[in-house]
Amino acid sequence: MSGRAAAVFQQTGYLLPEYVTLPDTHAGVGAAPDRRGGRRPVILYSHGHGQHRGSSTALVEELVSHGYVVVTIDHTYDAGQVEFPGGRVEKYAMPPLTGEDDDPTILKAVDVRVADTRFVLEELSRFARGGRGPLPHGLGDVLDLSRAGMVGHSLGGATAASAMAAGVPITAGANLDGSLFGPVVAKGLRKPFLLMSEDADNKPSWPEIWPRLRGWRRHLRLTGTRHFSYTDYETFMPQAASRLGATDEQLAEFIGPLDGTRGIDVQRRLLLAYFDLQLRGCRAPILEGPSPGYPEVRFIDGGDDPQGNPVGGR
Repeated sequence: MSGRAAAVFQQTGYLLPEYVTLPDTHAGVGAAPDRRGGRRPVILYSHGHGQHRGSSTALVEELVSHGYVVVTIDHTYDAGQVEFPGGRVEKYAMPPLTGEDDDPTILKAVDVRVADTRFVLEELSRFARGGRGPLPHGLGDVLDLSRAGMVGHSLGGATAASAMAAGVPITAGANLDGSLFGPVVAKGLRKPFLLMSEDADNKPSWPEIWPRLRGWRRHLRLTGTRHFSYTDYETFMPQAASRLGATDEQLAEFIGPLDGTRGIDVQRRLLLAYFDLQLRGCRAPILEGPSPGYPEVRFIDGGDDPQGNPVGGR
């Protein structure tokens, strides 16, 4: 996270500065792109409601380490905090939510997020054609936007689905435990889409859209996880729990009883396999059905997918 945004995050969240020091990541500002591999697939990341573009860094770094260019998006006023060039920080400013699927605030937020996504891809396309901008020199030379994927957590997962349904040029999408909203639920998708959920059956929009997913599809449920297991809280909270005075029961309620290190490892392997399959054409045995090596992964709605590929049992 940028410095001023991180300060706001710590002042308004669970990880207060007097309890926790935010760690360094495997990243550097202005790092030069590695051109030796030619153009690379691009993956967009969209954060959950009230979160920020760094919310799932543990997952993003893994994809980057395998040669993907990952572009993380902050959705201003929907994000907890966004630092702009010059140091201005804008905080979360959405009206109160009703919690209903047809909440007009959420529906508007999804529309704005889709516009954000389209804008980001258009700007990346401009850089790939040689346009100038604030990104590191040469980055445009390694972008292959004909192989663009998108993954999002919570409302970010809804954003991925809605952006694809709206015609944003995304080859394959992944939804990390996000309810779906708006026209995409009734319209469905014809492109590959991955659903990964917490260990609960609490998203009515998922079985509703399932028969309308006409491309490659999977619904995976990770035993022992909760909604925030798909964020860096899976990494932070076990380390910070004792300083925060949280009990084991409270920790399990927040991120689930599955060991955090194992949870991140499984998520990383599934997402990498998915994007390798869809953007690079690599075989992905971990997505073909239940495996004794990954007993936490449950395949929901077993049988055949729309293309006749076996999905495995529940």
